[in-house]
Amino acid sequence: MKPIHCIFLACGIMLSSISAIAAPKTKILKETDREFFKTAEAALIGDRVLLYQRVTGGWPKNIDMTRPLDREQTDSVMAEKQRRDDSTIDNDATTMQIAYLARLFQATGDQRYKDAFIQGINYLLSGQYDNGGWPQFWPGPTGYQIHITFNDYAITRTLELFRDIIGGEYPYDGDIADDSMKRQLKNSFEKGIECILVTQIIVDGKPTVWCQQHDRETYMPAKARAYELPSFCSQESAAIVKLLMSLPSPDERVIEAVDGAMEWFDSHKLIGLRLKRDGIRGTDDFNTMFVKDPEAEPIWARFYDLEDGKPFVCDRDGIPRENLEDIGKERRNGYSWYNSYPAELYPLYDTWKAMTRRKHQQ
Repeated sequence: MKPIHCIFLACGIMLSSISAIAAPKTKILKETDREFFKTAEAALIGDRVLLYQRVTGGWPKNIDMTRPLDREQTDSVMAEKQRRDDSTIDNDATTMQIAYLARLFQATGDQRYKDAFIQGINYLLSGQYDNGGWPQFWPGPTGYQIHITFNDYAITRTLELFRDIIGGEYPYDGDIADDSMKRQLKNSFEKGIECILVTQIIVDGKPTVWCQQHDRETYMPAKARAYELPSFCSQESAAIVKLLMSLPSPDERVIEAVDGAMEWFDSHKLIGLRLKRDGIRGTDDFNTMFVKDPEAEPIWARFYDLEDGKPFVCDRDGIPRENLEDIGKERRNGYSWYNSYPAELYPLYDTWKAMTRRKHQQ
């Protein structure tokens, strides 16, 4: 595999700066205002979160758990509590509910919320492979669900949660997490970091970035959905690098991993183009396209080919293509193909690099 050194307009793909295209939508379950958790509304939502918790201790994804339920709907949710096939860490599921319940327990002291918090933590611990990674779903993952899953920040959000609980900062202070839990989480966290380091893609002896998912046996980049091919992936890799830079005492392996990824980001940035969206979302005339703009901030394609390092997009037929207009509207408008997340790392990296340099000189 031969990585390219930089990609400009000449690469033949039309791109743009789109920091918001893949940004997670604000949800009430991500609320952090302490006063909110003292309200009746917060408690009502907390009770619904408890209702949706599966017997596994985890939660399913893509459900609006803030929505009021009538009697029939409540009975339906109750009937699904025994499901063991839809608990996941995909799309913020489980980590988001755990954080919400922790805040609600701190505000109310209601033991039910703490018990559900502990059950959620035990679910997360139960899913970790011996190699430190996590599948997308468990127990009983199938198909691509079995892969070590960085996609949509599944593993990084899990490790960030563990890091915060170990640190004991609000809302994880007090007696919500005892010493035994923290020891388990510390061990799990360290295994997770080790998994990150061993899955980093190496090209010509140099560390680069990561794929959205990696084979749990070989650690090699792996395929997920038809349009999610094995590749260098910028979006999830940016989150991984940010996590690595949060480690208080990075060793040489971590430093090399971060330096290698940042070098890769710098050599694969896309410049001179801007995203343009026409029409009304959800209608047939809605379209995503790119226009030349020399003033546009750098961005990155989500996927880069593992052989030649060039960015690509992909339709549901699984065939990689160079340009957005080469794939159908459904995938063209319905997936986050480009992002600017690596740009957010540069000021953090400058500070981090200076700090690590000083520590190693002492």
